[in-house]
This record gives sequence, C-alpha cells and structure tokens, in this order.
Amino acid sequence: MDGPRERLARLGPAFLSDSELLAILLGTGRAGEGVVSLAAKVLKETGSLWALARMSIAELGRIPGIGPAKAARVAAAFEVGSRGLVSPDIEATPLSNSEMVYVRYGRRLMSSRVERFVVISVDAKNRVRAEREVARGGRTTCQVDPAEVFRLLVSESASGAIFVHNHPSGDPAPSPKDLELTERLVAAGSVLDIRILDHLIVGSGRYTSLRDAGLWPSTAVKSTPSVCLRS
Repeated sequence: MDGPRERLARLGPAFLSDSELLAILLGTGRAGEGVVSLAAKVLKETGSLWALARMSIAELGRIPGIGPAKAARVAAAFEVGSRGLVSPDIEATPLSNSEMVYVRYGRRLMSSRVERFVVISVDAKNRVRAEREVARGGRTTCQVDPAEVFRLLVSESASGAIFVHNHPSGDPAPSPKDLELTERLVAAGSVLDIRILDHLIVGSGRYTSLRDAGLWPSTAVKSTPSVCLRS
C-alpha cells in the first residue's frame, strides 16, 4: 500500500488529504504510532490546518508527538507556502491600491494568533524597497514604537511607507488606538518628508484600509514614544 510520499510522487499534492500532507512534513511518527496516524490525531486535536497554521512554534512543540524539530518544519512549511503565493514579477510591480497590499502582504498575517505590525517601505514610484516586521505582541495588543518605525524608513532611504497589522480576533475594524497610532505616524512622516500611504488592518479573510474607509488623519499631532494597538 502506498504511503503519503509515494502517493505524492504518483498523483501530486492536490490528491492528498490534509493528514497525508502533514504526515510528509512530520516525517516520522512516535513509539507505537505511525506518522499517518499521528498526523490525523494532530489535526483532530487542533481542528484543521488553518488552526495549525495559527500556532506558534512553542505551541506546536507542545503537541504530543511533535516536539521542537517537527514544530520547526511545520512552521517553516506554512511560511514557505505563504511567501510562495507572491511571484517575483508581482513583487516588482508598484503598489497602487489597498487590494494589492492585502494580497501581497496582508494575507500572510491572517493566520497569526498574535498581533504583528509590518512596515512596507517604498520608493517614489511606490515600488517596494523592503518589508519589515517591527512589532509583535499578544492576542489583543502590540506595542509599536514610532521612533523605531522611522529609524527603519530613514535607514532605507524610503520615500513612503505602508503599514499593515492584523487583528487575531478576525475583526478588521480599527480601534481608537489604531486610529491614534496612525495619526501620530502620519504626523511624524510629514515632519520627515516620508509619505504615509495607507494603514491596513487584516482580519479573517478581509481587511480595512483606513484610506479607503475615509478614516485617514486630517490633522497632525505631536508624536509620542510608543502607542499600543488593540484589536
């Protein structure tokens, strides 16, 4: 009887079940239990591949039969899959609207169980220069330091920036703290002559663009050392 690897080679990945694909990543089972059985049990306990992708490496490693090495392989596989959705040709295309930003960067954050704040620096033609995660928090908060954000942008000689962060709750509606932080970052960008183009908040399969939603700051305020996002 073919195992998952043999079925993958013969039929291709689309014909394998979730547990078979996970079994290939795990590689081996544990004492008294084969890898396919272990993979099926892991999926039953966690709920789905979606739930598994939202776990941290530490959480993965605490699942019976997984451990640190297998947890690292699984986490790396999910990240490779996410990054592989974006082709080099798309990466070279200037960002012209919020949907492009969401497809290219925001979807990567959907599976995160903690808040992550990403800064995308662009040149004068809105071509991406770099993508950097500048803050990572818990399930409801993420501490963002505006000074660190602009230190990064200045070091990359960025002409502009787009901010993207996720709400693990799945609701992309901006909180008052989100709006406050955006206002302070826009004010700081004005002082440093760095265009702040948009701030996207990513939820479960959807997003909110503060620009598109008509929530963009109209006045500048004095910047403070840090602001805490809350979903």
